[in-house]
Amino acid sequence: MRENTSNDESLVMLSALQHWLFCKRQCALIHLEQAWAENRLTASGRVLHERVDERKSETRRTLRQATAVRLVSRRLGVWGVADMVEFHLADAECAPDGTKVAACLPGLSGFWRPFPVEYKRGKPKSHRADEVQLCAQAICLEEMLGVSIPAGALFYGEPRRRTDVAFDAELRSLTEEVARGVHALIDSGETPPPSFGKWCVSCSLVEECRPKLVASRRSARAWLDRAMEEATA
Repeated sequence: MRENTSNDESLVMLSALQHWLFCKRQCALIHLEQAWAENRLTASGRVLHERVDERKSETRRTLRQATAVRLVSRRLGVWGVADMVEFHLADAECAPDGTKVAACLPGLSGFWRPFPVEYKRGKPKSHRADEVQLCAQAICLEEMLGVSIPAGALFYGEPRRRTDVAFDAELRSLTEEVARGVHALIDSGETPPPSFGKWCVSCSLVEECRPKLVASRRSARAWLDRAMEEATA
């Protein structure tokens, strides 16, 4: 992974990991070219997030819920905001195997086990972009609190229920790979060419990207190039 650094300019947004895994061109349009547009899908997602976008906390006897939690990981080179982090009161600071799983929280007694929860519109997806974003949040919390976080949850607006996510070795490896890919893309300063696919239908940037138009122009150009080569052969 990236070297630890105090240079905040080297950090990328957590959401870039999800964008990169969904579509590298979309990631570049948003995080390199600062492009953004809203459609009905992003609008519904914004409405879903409104209840967790305000920074606040609520504590019950064995549960503390904090929303809009600021996060950073120097190792991944990312920063961002978690929709919600639940802190569950734990019996001990460490698991039976000695792994530290809970931390002390300011103003509260005892040890509290962090559990990140990310809110998403729609329903669980076939790709792992949402899981990667959640896992990156967990890695940030692990680095900030000095604990190990085995799992979190994604709350989807369409079924209105949580999907538990285990932060196993495979997902952690994928998250680190995606983080490296995002940094390589940002460092290159180049936006990848379009590649039209079924994912374009739900993308709010389809009008800015124009994948069909650009792809057709490239196809026409390639046809002209081949024709010229054959004519001069």
